[in-house]
Amino acid sequence: MNNARQPLLKLQKVSKRFVKELDFAAKIARKLGVSVSDETVHAVDKVDLSVFRGEVVGLVGESGCGKSTVGRLIAGLLPPSEGAIFFEGKDISLLKGREATETALKIQMIFQDPFASLSPRMRVREIIGEAPKIHGIFKPAELDENVDDLMSRCGLDPSYKYRYPHQFSGGQRQRIAIARALAVKAEYIVCDEAVSALDVSIQAQILNLFMALKRDFGLTLLFISHDLGVVEHISDRVAIMYLGRIVELADTEELFDNPLHPYTKGLLKEVPSFDKRHIEFAAIRGEVASPLNPPSGCHFHPRCPYAKDICQLQQPLLEEIRPGHLLACHFGSV
Repeated sequence: MNNARQPLLKLQKVSKRFVKELDFAAKIARKLGVSVSDETVHAVDKVDLSVFRGEVVGLVGESGCGKSTVGRLIAGLLPPSEGAIFFEGKDISLLKGREATETALKIQMIFQDPFASLSPRMRVREIIGEAPKIHGIFKPAELDENVDDLMSRCGLDPSYKYRYPHQFSGGQRQRIAIARALAVKAEYIVCDEAVSALDVSIQAQILNLFMALKRDFGLTLLFISHDLGVVEHISDRVAIMYLGRIVELADTEELFDNPLHPYTKGLLKEVPSFDKRHIEFAAIRGEVASPLNPPSGCHFHPRCPYAKDICQLQQPLLEEIRPGHLLACHFGSV
C-alpha cells in the first residue's frame, strides 16, 4: 500500500562522516615518515528510508549506532556527506530562499534533554512565540492567544507563560519543547530520545500527548529510541539500525512477532516481559565495533552466531523479502 504513495520524507543513500584532521604535531610526524592519517567516524552509512505522511516510524539501536545523527541530518542540523534527503519530493539541499525556510520550519526536532534545548534566559512566551512571530505565522496581536492555545493543547497552564524553563519539571519542559515545534506549523517531528530522560509515569503522559497531537495536527513522527517497549507502543513501523546501517525494517507487529535479523532477535530477547520472568537474559555477545574502523562486509558479523565467510567480504543489501518487510542479511531468516 505504501509503495503506491509518495513518501513525505525519503533518505536516499545518505551517509555522514566526521573527519578529525591531524593536529600540528601529527602533521610534523607524518612529514618525518610516521604513518598517521586523519580519523574518520563513519556515523551513517548509505541509509535508505522512506516515511509516509501521518505515520510514526521508530528508529532503534544501541548507543553509537548513528540513529541520532540520522535525526539531525533530517532536521537540517547536519549536512550529509553523501546521498540526498527529499521532503515532499524535493531535494532539501537544492532548496533556496523562502522555500528552504518553509521546509526547515516544517521539520522540527524534539531533543532528549529539554533543559539543554530551551534558552534559560527566555520566558516560555518567547520560547514558543519568537519563531512564529519572526516568520509571520502569528500576528503580533495574536501572539498571546496562540501561545495560550498551544500551551493548553500540550498540557500546560497558560498562566505560566511568563516563567523561565528552570521553574518547570522535566516533563513540563518537554511539553514546552513540543509546543515550540507546533508553533511553526511543523508537519514532521524528529523525536530524539524524547522521553528517555523522564520518569516512567511521565514518559507515558508524553507518549499519549504525542499520539493525541499526531491525530489533531496530522503529524508525522520519526521516533528515535533505544527502548523497544516504548517504540512498540507508539510506532507504525520500526527500523533497526546497527553501526550506521539499517538492518531490518517492518511493520511494528510484524517485526516484534517475526524478527529476522540476528541483531533484531538479540535486541528483542533482552526486552523484559512477564512471559520471560524465569528466563536468564544473555546480552548480545561482543561489543559494538568502533565507527572509526567498522568491520568489512556485514558490520554485525563479528557478533553474529551465524556469520560465514561471505559476511566478512560482502555487505548485504537492504531488500524486501516479505511484503513491507526489509532485511539486510545474506541468509534471510536464520
